Amino acid sequence: MSLFSPRRYQAPFKPMRRTEEDTLLIRVFTAGEGLIKGALFSCRMCGNCLLQETAFICPMTCPKGLRNGLCGGATPEACEVDSTRPCTWYKIYERSEKMGREHKLLEINAPVDGNKVGRETWLDVVRTWREVEESPQIKDFFGNREKWDEDWERVFYKIRQPDWWEGDSEYHPPAYEEPASVLEANLRTGKFTCTAEIAPPLSVSPSMISKKVGWMNEYVAAANFTDNASATPRMGSLASSKICLEAGLEPVMQLQARDRSRALIESDALGAAGLGIRNILCLTGDHHRFGPNPNIKPDQFDMDSIQILWMLRRMRDKGVYIDGRSIKNRPVFFLGAAGSPFGAPPKYEAIRAEKKINAGAQFIQTQPVFDYNRFVEWLEALDKRNLLDKVYILAGITPIKSARAAHFMVDVPGVVIPEPLIKRMDESGDKEGQQEEGVKIALEIIEKLHSTPGVNGLHIMAIHWEDIVARLIEEAGLPKPSIKTLPQEE
Repeated sequence: MSLFSPRRYQAPFKPMRRTEEDTLLIRVFTAGEGLIKGALFSCRMCGNCLLQETAFICPMTCPKGLRNGLCGGATPEACEVDSTRPCTWYKIYERSEKMGREHKLLEINAPVDGNKVGRETWLDVVRTWREVEESPQIKDFFGNREKWDEDWERVFYKIRQPDWWEGDSEYHPPAYEEPASVLEANLRTGKFTCTAEIAPPLSVSPSMISKKVGWMNEYVAAANFTDNASATPRMGSLASSKICLEAGLEPVMQLQARDRSRALIESDALGAAGLGIRNILCLTGDHHRFGPNPNIKPDQFDMDSIQILWMLRRMRDKGVYIDGRSIKNRPVFFLGAAGSPFGAPPKYEAIRAEKKINAGAQFIQTQPVFDYNRFVEWLEALDKRNLLDKVYILAGITPIKSARAAHFMVDVPGVVIPEPLIKRMDESGDKEGQQEEGVKIALEIIEKLHSTPGVNGLHIMAIHWEDIVARLIEEAGLPKPSIKTLPQEE
């Protein structure tokens, strides 16, 4: 256990390679630095320290290695990956709030640079201190504290924001005018817009996707395809999205960070754009431990959802790869993110939502809404940060198919089902009665959401019950998508 941070989940990094600069003196110095920072912060020697931004708690103690905020399954009680430890990011938010440093949490931090892992950073600080114009002067620490703070910030910003990343805490609107996708075009009309989720098959057959597309094609603007959710393999989101596109419905390809390096994420995103897939939902992904046995060897993620959004937005708007190479024919993306109204307290979730929106999220699809009042609290937290005019909110809806399913979802991270709804499902009779009660509950929630300011539409997640989507939309009296193709494609 360290003095300021939770214990490390994994061992400290070792250098990827030795160089001529790794003299014996440097190795000894690096070992000493690691021991001291390990005792103080559980340091993993990532080579890009973020302590200035995270209230002096090391984010690399998070089992996922998240460098931009908590995950959707975070709770005050424990980490979702390892219940014997606290959530690192809860500790960061709590201490930041006490120190009045919440604003520091908005900066979009870079992924780890493999060339720097396991190496010293203190000497790098000294070198940067000497190179930066108007570097901090000791006399200012005592005589002009405001100037000292500005100069200090300049040094550490240069260290933690390398030229290949250039992260900041500002909002970056899309650098294009015409809608990038049919989904975006429908949302721009201001009409209530629906999307739905289709579970990719556990086989190679495309027929079930085409069949489910037929059920909902008339009713939704786009269909999502999960990307090996719960770390469980099935047909990939890219392939499923292409089948959906060929069946006549625009897809939303989910792209999650788990199991992918930054190079593969860029490659998959470019491939999707090349195939005509315009909507990408950027996710961090469920941890490996949620997958089937034998489990994948656990490792920290190379990127998180916010970093994916930042990287793909720059590919689209600036035409550059993460390494700075130019892209001759830029991809076209309508970028989305997930929202967790029922995870952490709304004030914390709003910070994470703002980072996603600043990074490039243009629409947010939320976890399923069963507790309407808590959902409104989350919306209000976003509104206090002036976010609702910068993003489209698609509230999640999951019709409960059975009482058993209701009890199962209670334990799903980020999902909250009030006890009265559980009781209604338990008392609803046989299989058909339970399904009808589930539809009734969904319609009641939809009615509330339809008239809620700040909600632009629904994302219907009818898990293995996709044929109910049309009925829900019809009985709720929701509008069908008015735009089926983009004007430039007609």
